[in-house]
Amino acid sequence: MTTEIALITGANKGIGLETARILGRDGITVLLGARSAEHGERAAAALGGEGIDARFVRLDVTDAGTVEAAAKLIDAEFGRLDILINNAGITTTGATGHAPSRTAPDLVRAAFEVNVFGVVAVTNAMLPLLRRSPAGRIVNVSSELGSLTLHSDPSSAVHGVNLLPYNASKSALNAVTVAYAKELAGTSVTVNAATPGYCATDLNEHAGHRTAAQGASVIAGVAVLGADGPTGAYLAEDGPLPW
Repeated sequence: MTTEIALITGANKGIGLETARILGRDGITVLLGARSAEHGERAAAALGGEGIDARFVRLDVTDAGTVEAAAKLIDAEFGRLDILINNAGITTTGATGHAPSRTAPDLVRAAFEVNVFGVVAVTNAMLPLLRRSPAGRIVNVSSELGSLTLHSDPSSAVHGVNLLPYNASKSALNAVTVAYAKELAGTSVTVNAATPGYCATDLNEHAGHRTAAQGASVIAGVAVLGADGPTGAYLAEDGPLPW
């Protein structure tokens, strides 16, 4: 059986690293996309010490040169890609944020650069490799904060979390997910959004009530869905979320 190859962006820490650990323990070769060689190589070495085939790949989702170079490296070494997990993400206002009317447009723009435009750039670069897989899977790491349905419902737990740059970028990421799923319908490549829940990571100053490993289990689960799995879905631990 051929070993599957997975690329995870933003994989040197947090949910990305834990996702790599879960997939790696299942025998999947994990490519850790990270901006920093120091941090990426350290993370790969740590996983390697656990018997996981993990390799660092320099990848800054906002830098077209590194995205193109990463695709060429994967093509040269493996000739295909089975799993792409678009995990890299940022919040530009911290865990509490501030009112939308006091949010500078540059903060929104910066969030979209990573959370949306970076996903498009990486997906487009890796798609030719994913098409060579017998069952390519793209997982976009979203958030329940991207759900317009939940945000517009006063009874929802996320209704009061009004982080304009982050929430809007995750809603846009959900739309990106649907767009790619529509294009790739009927092919061997599925595209889904998945939310890990509110995990304690650097993104929220470790305020989350779930661990990074718990969140990663959701992402990893979507990444290994079988051929009968969904495409164009928005998935959480307990099942689909409303867009």
